[in-house]
Amino acid sequence: MDVTERGEMIVVGFAVRTTNADEMDHARAKLPALWQRAGAPGAFAHLPNRVDENLYAVLTDYESDHHGAYTQIVGTAVRTVPRLPEGMVAVRVPAATTLRLEARGPMPQALIEAWQRVWKHTESGGTPSRAFTTDLEVHHPGGVDLYVAV
Repeated sequence: MDVTERGEMIVVGFAVRTTNADEMDHARAKLPALWQRAGAPGAFAHLPNRVDENLYAVLTDYESDHHGAYTQIVGTAVRTVPRLPEGMVAVRVPAATTLRLEARGPMPQALIEAWQRVWKHTESGGTPSRAFTTDLEVHHPGGVDLYVAV
C-alpha cells in the first residue's frame, strides 16, 4: 500500500446503500445487480463529457467503519455534470490523501483480496488510519486501482 494524493473528480452512475455483511449473503447482496446494470454494454455511452472508458466505484456516506452501512455508486467519470438520466446520480469525489492498492488477476477475487488487505490494515490499527469518507475503485482493462481515504 502506497500513500498517494488523488485528485477531485465527478462520477455519474447508479447507487445502492448496503453493508459488507449484506454483501456476504447472496439473498441480501445488492452489489451484483448494481454492477450488472452499470457494466451493461453502452450503459453510459449516452453521457456527454466522459473522461475515459473506465468504470468507477465510489464508496461513501459511511455510517461508521467497514462494519456499517455505506453507499456505492458505480459509473463513469465526467468533466461536467450532464442532465442526469432517470435513476442516475452524480457524486463529487473530493481530492484526498489515500492508500493506493492494485488488484490484478482474476476478478472479482483479486479485488476482494485487496479489500481484505484494507480491512486487516484497519483492524490492526495500521497507519495511516482510514478516514471512512470517500473511497474509490478505478476499474480498467489491466485490473482495479483502489484508493482508500486516510
